[in-house]
Amino acid sequence: MAVPTTNRQKNNKGSRLFLLQLNKALSLVPRRCAAFVVEVSLVAVSAWVPYNLGLSAKEHLKTELVPLNPVVASTQEAIAKTLALPIREQLNQKVPPLTNLFWCGALVLPVVMGGWQLYLLAKIGQTTPKAWLGIRVVGPSGEPPGLVRAAFREGVGRWGLSGGVAYILWRYTGAFPDLGILLTLGGLMLLAESASLLLKSRRRTLHDQLAGTYVVDGAQTLPNYPGDVGKWQSSSRHQSVTLEVDSNGSVVAEEPTNGHKQNRPVTTIVLTSKQSQRRTQNLWIWMRQHPGTTLLLVALGGMGSVLGTFVGTQIYIQSQENRREFKQQEDEVFLALVNQLGSTSQTATEQRQGAILALARLEDSRALPYLIDLLGQEKDPNLIDTIQQALVSQGSAALSPLSKLNQSLQNDQKVLKERGATKEQQLVVLRQRATKRAIAKILTIYNGKTHNANLSRTNLSQVSSGSTSFTLVLDNLDLSGINFRSANLLGASLRSARFYGAGEDKHFGTFDDSIADLSGAELQEADLTGAILNNALLNRTSLIRATLNQVNLSDSSLVGANLSSAKLIGADLRQAALENASLTGADLGEAKLDLSNLHGASLGEVSAVGAQFPFADLSQSNWQGADLSEANLSDANLRGADLSSTKLVGTNLNNTQLQNAKFKDSNLSMADLEGSNLAGADFQGASFTAATPIKSNEFIEAPNTAISGARIKGVNFAKAINLDANQIKYICTHGGRHPRCP
Repeated sequence: MAVPTTNRQKNNKGSRLFLLQLNKALSLVPRRCAAFVVEVSLVAVSAWVPYNLGLSAKEHLKTELVPLNPVVASTQEAIAKTLALPIREQLNQKVPPLTNLFWCGALVLPVVMGGWQLYLLAKIGQTTPKAWLGIRVVGPSGEPPGLVRAAFREGVGRWGLSGGVAYILWRYTGAFPDLGILLTLGGLMLLAESASLLLKSRRRTLHDQLAGTYVVDGAQTLPNYPGDVGKWQSSSRHQSVTLEVDSNGSVVAEEPTNGHKQNRPVTTIVLTSKQSQRRTQNLWIWMRQHPGTTLLLVALGGMGSVLGTFVGTQIYIQSQENRREFKQQEDEVFLALVNQLGSTSQTATEQRQGAILALARLEDSRALPYLIDLLGQEKDPNLIDTIQQALVSQGSAALSPLSKLNQSLQNDQKVLKERGATKEQQLVVLRQRATKRAIAKILTIYNGKTHNANLSRTNLSQVSSGSTSFTLVLDNLDLSGINFRSANLLGASLRSARFYGAGEDKHFGTFDDSIADLSGAELQEADLTGAILNNALLNRTSLIRATLNQVNLSDSSLVGANLSSAKLIGADLRQAALENASLTGADLGEAKLDLSNLHGASLGEVSAVGAQFPFADLSQSNWQGADLSEANLSDANLRGADLSSTKLVGTNLNNTQLQNAKFKDSNLSMADLEGSNLAGADFQGASFTAATPIKSNEFIEAPNTAISGARIKGVNFAKAINLDANQIKYICTHGGRHPRCP
């Protein structure tokens, strides 16, 4: 009867040991989660703080600007490409020097912080947050994990696996480019990977299993998880006990090392595996055991190598010979065409035209440069037109050399004009017209295939008289991504043309969007009716007297642009940047300028009847003589704006910031000023009613000031300046607030 009792006691001890280890494992879960959150927070804060300091310096410091640090710019571009973020200012961005310093710190500090925590994890098994919370990461034998194991655990097991799966799901399941979905997927993947510890008896996460690590209480140095067959050895001051544990975590033997069984507390547990390792096979041993087979394989391999080398050599020699023969034939054809073009015979015009067209069809890299040079020297108008047709057949590859020739001919034309060489000047004009026509035809024929073409400083201006007349017509074409910087597009017809398109990923609002650059371009009197120009760059662009009705310019950049006398009826300019732009005399009827930036803009004599300006920044802008009847300026910023002699009949000025604004001689009849801030506003000569009251008779009635007058109920005029007696009387009788009101 003693044997069953002993076995029952041993089973009870094994069960108690298993429950003890399980409770300890579960008690580590909240501490592990807290340590992970703190670790991520430390790295995130080390980047967030210097980045925001740099952003604050960029917005508030008025120092000399310098180019953005190349490392920061490259990192910004890489992040934007990976996460499909739009970047409007890329390589040409300029920032204060202090911003460069802080943003470089935002790159370096997270790397230093993360690297230091990884080093601590590798050397002592504890990051700083893990040490605070009393947990440790160890290897299979209780040692610190080491640098390779720690890097694999964090970089591959935890972040690489979760982030990779989340990114693939986001990128290829239709969720792209919504960044919120990516963040949600990433969080769910991390949660699922960490939650795997609840499904394992040892309470190990997936990254611990992949790296072969264990998470234990900080006071312990060895694994405390049951499940391996082996011996757990315990020692104390009086005795040492060895516990043999089976695969289920039950104690199967207990061996006191001093020969006496005593009830002593267990202080240290050591696992000694009893599993035998199989002897691994070695290639050299196998070769010694099978010498005949080895010699046969070596002989066959050698013969195959010799035969393969011989056949490969013959194929290479034959291919090179065929290539030389083909190249020789091409050279002969090219030289024959060049010789034919070099003929000076007056009767050889038709042969030369045929040679030019044949040269264009020839697949030779020398053909395009030769045709460009020929166009720059040809004197025969018929041959000039033929060369133009040949260049069009070359496709978008001809745009760049044509642009360079166009610029060169433009300079030649200026020089010849100064010299008075009329005949030579006419030839140059003919050649330049040929370049214009060729460029226009290529953009038309190869529509949508000319993205990233460089036509900067190219002269494509309208010529309306003489035999060299030309007008650029690119209506309804896709011109997105083309560089028109400082190009001359005077009088061009670009109706419904698209200057903004999705990139290779076919999604708008991502990094690879095709955005045309029209900065500094000459677009005077151009017709852009209905054009798609949102997000386009038009900084310092001249759009004088241009037609921009129904154009989409939302989110576009028009800093310093000249839109004087331009027609912008019904145009969409929401969130557009028009800082310091000139819109003098422009027609903005029914235009949408919500949240736009018109700080310091010149809008004198502008017609903006029914235009929308909610939440727009109109500070320091000049509106003298403008017509803003029925316009919506609610919640707009008009601090320091000059609204002298402005017609504001029925204008919505609800909650508008009008500090120090000038309303001299302006008409505010039926305007709604409720909730506006008028501190320092100048109302000299301003009118709050439609007209001066007329004496009533049986035929004529005085206007009802309650209907035709400005709505000022509850508006504080205490800090307004230059208010006359009639104005104060109107304020007091219509619910306004002023110290002189009874």
